[in-house]
Amino acid sequence: MAFQRTGAARAERPEGSALPLDTILIGDCVAELEKLPAGSVDMVFADPPYNLQLQGALHRPDDSLVDAVTDSWDRFESFSAYDAFTRAWLLAVRRVLKPSGTLWVIGSYHNIFRVGSSLQDLGYWILNDVVWRKANPMPNFRGRRFTNAHETLIWAARGADSKGYTFNYEALKAGNEDLQPRSDWLIPICSGAERLKGEDGRKVHPTQKPEALLARVLLSATKPGDVVLDPFFGSGTTGAVARRL
Repeated sequence: MAFQRTGAARAERPEGSALPLDTILIGDCVAELEKLPAGSVDMVFADPPYNLQLQGALHRPDDSLVDAVTDSWDRFESFSAYDAFTRAWLLAVRRVLKPSGTLWVIGSYHNIFRVGSSLQDLGYWILNDVVWRKANPMPNFRGRRFTNAHETLIWAARGADSKGYTFNYEALKAGNEDLQPRSDWLIPICSGAERLKGEDGRKVHPTQKPEALLARVLLSATKPGDVVLDPFFGSGTTGAVARRL
């Protein structure tokens, strides 16, 4: 989990503040969130485990193995276990959000509908769902389904009565040839030089998100100086983009 203040190369922690700005907190995200002051965060971007429920290894037509998400953090015993996990972190996030704060959460068909249901049950108010259309998706090697070429982001306010949340409509419109910003975003997946790799040449995180996706989220829904929280920091894209902006 990490806090980042947008619009500053290095923001000093205000004297007396309980917010660990520009800091990566290592630990269970719910436990760490409970240590933070209520109503202190402007925006949360969450990329939680998807609970992919993968069945066996996946091979390409040339019989090479696909480097899929097989990490233990993406495995849950049941849908009810995943739902309990989802409700726990959503409740913890809702407590630290300012009344005008918003949450962005990304997922695939494996989990996003369950996350959306929990969001509504817990009192969040959905503002938009955004489709991230992948310009270069991974092919469907088995040919038994459509190529999975998109993921869904839910943008939600803290509650139905939330007012004053940030949406930079005029700036987004001006940057879109004076057309209204749409809820379908065509952005390539993270690849090439942007993909973080270890000394062995293998990617260091299986679900690294592209910087362009995070940039659009932050430019849409934050102002310079806002505090951004990522409870599932992964490869650190949220913090890197927030600092750059």
